[in-house]
Amino acid sequence: MSELALVFLLLPVAALTGWLAGRRGSERSSGRRVSTLSTTYFRGLNFLLNEQPDKAIEVFLQIAEVDKDTVETHFALGNLFRRRGEVDRAIRVHQNLIARTTLTDEQRTQAVMELGEDYMRAGLLDRAEALFDDLVKADASAPKALKHLISIYQQERDWAKAIDHARRYEKATGEPMGKLLAQFQCELAEQARARGDLDAVRTHLRAAYADDSNCIRAGIIEGQLELAAGNDAGAIRAFERVARHDVDYLPDILKPLLACYERSAERPRARAFLAEMIERYPGVSPMLALARLIEQDDGHAAATEFLTRQLRSRPSVRGQGALIDLSLAQRSPAERETLLVLRQLTEQLVASAPTYRCNRCGFGARSHHWQCPSCKNWGSVKPIHGATGE
Repeated sequence: MSELALVFLLLPVAALTGWLAGRRGSERSSGRRVSTLSTTYFRGLNFLLNEQPDKAIEVFLQIAEVDKDTVETHFALGNLFRRRGEVDRAIRVHQNLIARTTLTDEQRTQAVMELGEDYMRAGLLDRAEALFDDLVKADASAPKALKHLISIYQQERDWAKAIDHARRYEKATGEPMGKLLAQFQCELAEQARARGDLDAVRTHLRAAYADDSNCIRAGIIEGQLELAAGNDAGAIRAFERVARHDVDYLPDILKPLLACYERSAERPRARAFLAEMIERYPGVSPMLALARLIEQDDGHAAATEFLTRQLRSRPSVRGQGALIDLSLAQRSPAERETLLVLRQLTEQLVASAPTYRCNRCGFGARSHHWQCPSCKNWGSVKPIHGATGE
């Protein structure tokens, strides 16, 4: 929402404030205050119409000062300041509201909630945590406060507290939190793996599957554990299950999966799996992997024919690069020189393009993130499909 649109939200509140204060003022000063407030109000409106929101805000602040008992204007101004990044001003507005003795319980709860959000925006997580924790203990706005606490514990990477509060939020609202809880369990599993505690890793993976039976991340970690233990059969099962549950994660498990097939002498199974994935997955990775296996099993010409046929129906810069590589060995020196230039240009195109994008906010990245660095959503960063992507 734009700043101008946000300021326009203040108009009804400011108008009502001006009218009420002006009415009381008229009783005391025979209409002089009404005239003053009307002039001030329309001066603020004029600033808005001329796209000068900063000056408009100052005018509405003056209107708010006329009647300090009206809190709605102050809530609106504080929220606007926070959205504009003027967190210090938002904090002062909400602190002054909390200090009032005339607030209702509902207004005080709202003021504390708003102040906690100010502190979060300012990065003062310990202060925000204390306020939201007090609201939860008082059972005031508990679900909203719990949601803010979950966000804080994620930022602090305190996954145990995040899990506890997510379960409490689920119980309070009935909103399923299984997928988020599974991600938190996977974070704990990753921490346990980093310190070499494999029993703890498996415990957290079991908990992740209990929260989300199709948890992709847990499947990938399981496959990596089996791979590290030398259990290629177990790794193959885990990685294949991941790809079939969510084919978008195929590029992340394909390399270790192919290595497991190779060590296990499972070439027919590998080719059958890749053929299945080509039918289900719009990206280029399984197509390139199968082309390499065809080259090893059936020869150069068969691989070239397969890759050419596939690229006609799904054009790809990476596929073009692989086709150039297949063609280099059969060309004259002059033709090879031209193909090498094309190969270099192809590599530059691939290198300059983002590989992953968040389906929620559009954030682009060269590497995968389980939690989007931009919008903080979990599991929404996926490979980019298309000619220059996956």
